[in-house]
Amino acid sequence: MTTLQALLRPLLSLGLIPQIAIGIILGILLAIVSPASAQSVALLGQLFVSALMAVAPILVFILVAAAIAGHRQGQPTHIKGVLMLYVIGTLAAALVAVVASFAFPITLTLNVPEAGGNPPGGIAEILSNLLLNAVANPVAALMEANFIAILAWAIGLGLMLRHGSETTRGALNDLSNAISGIVRIVIRFAPLGIFGLVANTLAESGMGALLEYGHLLAVIVGCMLFVALVTNPLIVYWQTRQNPYPLVFTCLRGSAITAFFTRSSAANIPVNMELCKRLKLDPDTYAISIPLGATINMAGAAITISVATLAAANTLGISVDFGTALLLCVVSALAACGVSGVAGGSLLLIPMAASLFGISIDVAMQVVAIGFVISVVQDSTETALNSSTDALFTAAACRAAEAEQVKEPA
Repeated sequence: MTTLQALLRPLLSLGLIPQIAIGIILGILLAIVSPASAQSVALLGQLFVSALMAVAPILVFILVAAAIAGHRQGQPTHIKGVLMLYVIGTLAAALVAVVASFAFPITLTLNVPEAGGNPPGGIAEILSNLLLNAVANPVAALMEANFIAILAWAIGLGLMLRHGSETTRGALNDLSNAISGIVRIVIRFAPLGIFGLVANTLAESGMGALLEYGHLLAVIVGCMLFVALVTNPLIVYWQTRQNPYPLVFTCLRGSAITAFFTRSSAANIPVNMELCKRLKLDPDTYAISIPLGATINMAGAAITISVATLAAANTLGISVDFGTALLLCVVSALAACGVSGVAGGSLLLIPMAASLFGISIDVAMQVVAIGFVISVVQDSTETALNSSTDALFTAAACRAAEAEQVKEPA
């Protein structure tokens, strides 16, 4: 054991991000050298994602309730600023996707098997489901990771406990700290978990299945990279009037990497909470904005829906004017929060979007099937963009508000 500790000490002394990078490299090498062995380590990835998914609902519930219960009248929070950035970011992503679709028109070969899943019938149905989810049984919401209901009940409980005793609020705060400690332990195992996820994914899927739909994938991923590295930094600069890239790269390193491999915004909530804590942001703000962003901040979904729907229209020779395309994609992206907890949720919105152009459900579901083929990269990149943007915009809004507070006395 002493020898093993001596060998591992240099590795353990590295930061979490270098350890994750090593895990990614080792996972790729294992998948190339021995695919059978790579599939055998899948359990590591499954355990890591399951642990994050298990702790995320109770973490959100307790942190939001504790933050609101402990909030004092007149103490500033920056939720409005974060929400404004979420809306602007989604609209900007939709605009980027529409421009890219018109600049690089995509034609698909629609001879793929029909995809499974029941797409929503319309925006009214999605919004109705969203409202019904908000009033779901709180115990069932925690068990099923229904974050809309978890947020609603946590906010309600927090507001009521603001009138409770100091002892009650102190106990709630202690519980919040205890759960945060468990989260930190889980996150320490991220390098092992991501090693298992990378090895298993490459061993099972490989990259060959992606080549046939390379053009579609290139446009989608290109749009997401443009939003992450150009659009979002411009929004952050507009808010903070400072060089945005140190903050952008910090959020990409601290959030996007784990989100890419877990492919779950919900699972990445604890990671984003820990990142916001390291950035020394206002706990009252990020305790609410991070779980809320995992549900409603859908820049990646806006890109996927926009590009895939316009590709279907172009394949069928349907003429779409720019204004109509932008309006359609923005509405679809905003509606995506209603299916954000479903695997491939953004893909299942494509039939609804396509129906507004008169595209039949049979054709639209074939486009969805193509989406599932490329989802190894598409869904991972989408989640990485969505989740890292939650942390980025929370940090931007907090720092902009703090800068304003510093200027006021002068």
